[in-house]
Amino acid sequence: MAKLSLDDRLNQIEDKISEKSFRENKGLGNEVGYYIFDYDPREELYVRNHIAYLKDRINNGNKDFRIVEFDLFHLMVEILQEEGYLEAFFDLEKENGFFEMADSLVETLGLDETNELNLIISRILHEDLTDSVVFLTGVGKCHPIIASHNILNNLHQVLDSVPVVLFYPGEYSGQDLKLFGTMDSHNYYRAFRLV
Repeated sequence: MAKLSLDDRLNQIEDKISEKSFRENKGLGNEVGYYIFDYDPREELYVRNHIAYLKDRINNGNKDFRIVEFDLFHLMVEILQEEGYLEAFFDLEKENGFFEMADSLVETLGLDETNELNLIISRILHEDLTDSVVFLTGVGKCHPIIASHNILNNLHQVLDSVPVVLFYPGEYSGQDLKLFGTMDSHNYYRAFRLV
């Protein structure tokens, strides 16, 4: 079977997420519906545009569900602004370099935590997700601070009411996430391929 083009795969998303069984997590052995849509990182802007198109079409159409998108990078910046830490992290990076700043940021956001102490997870859980499909985006923009496998594993423990789709600029083998197609994470994650 020939490999589908990116356009073909993107065009299948709406039909897939519109299926009632998809939104009820049926046909998955009653497992929580976590999905990954991987793509060539060079197509990032194209994929972003398609996501914006889908959100507009579905959220302003006559569907019985909506798409709730969480751009992980924007979420991180928003939390830092609200907490009054954003400028301090800019200063920390200037003084001590990116990696020390990133380590401190992981600690401040509680990214190694699995519960409400993880400020990204907490923010997602405080959103009204009734009758929705969650799209997680911005993975490449927040690398290496936010590791997508950590977000998925932590979210999987606390959110099982709606399907979650991670848009991943890299490769997903069905077991491993390989960011940007070159960085082998060696982190196992069990999710379904969206298309």
